[in-house]
Amino acid sequence: MKIHDYIIIGAGISGCCIAHKLLEHTNSVLLIDKLSDVGEGASKAAGAFLSPLLGKPNYFKDLVNEALVFSISFYKKNTPNLITQCGTLRIPKDKKAKEQFKSYMPYISCDYKEKEDGYYFKNASVVDATNICKVLTKNVDKLLNYEVLNYKLIDDYWYINDDIKAKNIIVTTGACINLIDEEYINIRSVWGQRIVLETSTCIDINYHKECSISKTIQKNKNTFITSIGATHHRFVTNKKIDKSDTKELLKKANEILNLKDINIINELAGARACSVDYIPLLGKIIDSKKTINKFPYLKNGTNVQDDRLIEYKKLFILNGVGGRGFVLAPFLANKLVENIVNNTKIDNRLKVNRLFKRWVRKI
Repeated sequence: MKIHDYIIIGAGISGCCIAHKLLEHTNSVLLIDKLSDVGEGASKAAGAFLSPLLGKPNYFKDLVNEALVFSISFYKKNTPNLITQCGTLRIPKDKKAKEQFKSYMPYISCDYKEKEDGYYFKNASVVDATNICKVLTKNVDKLLNYEVLNYKLIDDYWYINDDIKAKNIIVTTGACINLIDEEYINIRSVWGQRIVLETSTCIDINYHKECSISKTIQKNKNTFITSIGATHHRFVTNKKIDKSDTKELLKKANEILNLKDINIINELAGARACSVDYIPLLGKIIDSKKTINKFPYLKNGTNVQDDRLIEYKKLFILNGVGGRGFVLAPFLANKLVENIVNNTKIDNRLKVNRLFKRWVRKI
């Protein structure tokens, strides 16, 4: 049985970025997904807009905006033909939102200017989600259409379905968290929708209001292609796109621009994984049973230092990137691989420890 240095379960943008980074250190990387290609599921349905997060100072805002600078540079270097840096015009949805925007202006560190009814951020970009995943994993070994049912650790090696062997496993399965038997890994699904359409309207920049519209790509003399996306467009009962959903999204788009001669080419939806506190999960996974057995007083609220919590050996996670996956994934993948290979530290605010400690106090 061949032994892989690393097996990554989940071939969305997070898994693809990790695989790409790991190739700097080893050729023994296997990327697994139950779907038929990389970049399917939520990554395929993503609008893949890269833009700053507005707001007053807080950790998540700072994380996103630091990741934005890193990721734009990453895509320019590794997939230069798949990123369009045309800027984004952010338009407040109403008077209240406009006042909020104004209150955020003193805390914006990137270049912007007032334009039309909103604020224009010149460095904001959009990327080709599906093809970026393919380019990043061009030289990575893949096992697709393969469903991981279980994995277990025997003598310092992980066995997947009893037929694949690895030294390390990295789980990047997004909203599908059934493989991690830990209650504190609390991930919720936020459905996103994307419509690809033809229009006779030429669009020079990206727009965002209650939905996002991408800069058009010219198909022929009078026809252009654009994408319309919304992260918080929720589907409560199933994963299918209803006509009313598409109609509502087109209505929101037309409140931004009057799109003429529309012809819908494709409609996509996917469950984007968010943690309960919106901050991604990164690093090793805590073994709750062993940790509680060793420190039963955790259930009484007694604090235990993070370095004493018992972790699964050689089992890592990157999850909860939500609707900003294409901003966060390259940045967090770099941090995770540097942690695994060079033992660099991961910010405690990103580790799963925070969720474990909150969960254990409620038992």
